[in-house]
Amino acid sequence: MLKIVVAGAAGKMGQRIGALAAQNQQINLTGALERKGHASVGRDFAEVAGVPKTGVIISDNVEDTIALADVVIDFTSPESTLNNARVCVVLKKPIVTGTTGLSEQQVEEISGMSASIPIVFSPNMSVGVNLLLKVLSDVAPILADDYDIEIIEAHHRLKKDAPSGTALKMANVIAQSIGRNLGEVAVYARQGIIGERTREKIGIQTIRAGDIVGEHTILFGTTGERIEFTHKASSRDTFAAGALRAALWLKDKPSGLYDMQDVLGLK
Repeated sequence: MLKIVVAGAAGKMGQRIGALAAQNQQINLTGALERKGHASVGRDFAEVAGVPKTGVIISDNVEDTIALADVVIDFTSPESTLNNARVCVVLKKPIVTGTTGLSEQQVEEISGMSASIPIVFSPNMSVGVNLLLKVLSDVAPILADDYDIEIIEAHHRLKKDAPSGTALKMANVIAQSIGRNLGEVAVYARQGIIGERTREKIGIQTIRAGDIVGEHTILFGTTGERIEFTHKASSRDTFAAGALRAALWLKDKPSGLYDMQDVLGLK
């Protein structure tokens, strides 16, 4: 049975990962982490997440808790993720992380850590989203020269980073598949007299409202027609289930940087 530790256990994602782990006969929830000073530290995870008793007490001791794991699952903040990953390197523990909002330098540091431990690093653990990424990489080269490309993403009002990590991943997949540098062609906002849209641009627009779990639409538009691909998440459980699937896959893998495309065998 796979022993997992959930970092960010009292967060919305952490609660659902732990709750689904407690129901999975292949997985044993052995530890739960939260930052120092968090109100949930010292409480039973089951009480915080509203699930049947697990016997796991939420801790702020990173080293001792990670030592309990076969695999760590981390949905926290960029700084916490890096700190947790550094401890995983010292203790030789694989880690699955879906944290978004990391800087290029922070991503590079995680990539460097993968020389020592196996890491699944993906901004979206949904099976549907990752299948869509595969579709986009196949479709974009066929349409790119004649179609404008726009990505619209919507999330709940509490989300801290924008655009979403998933939208950026989609934009990167499209850009790479058609030989464009996203840093040069991305457009994140429009206002005023902006002039005619040039074909090579990739628009990425953000909506923040209410309790939207996550919605992404990729639009390919040209004269006379529009093609749209849309993914809508109605529950965080889809991401939590994907994270658990990644953890089960990651155990005993060699050191390296993986993503959900690897987990799902789409590469």
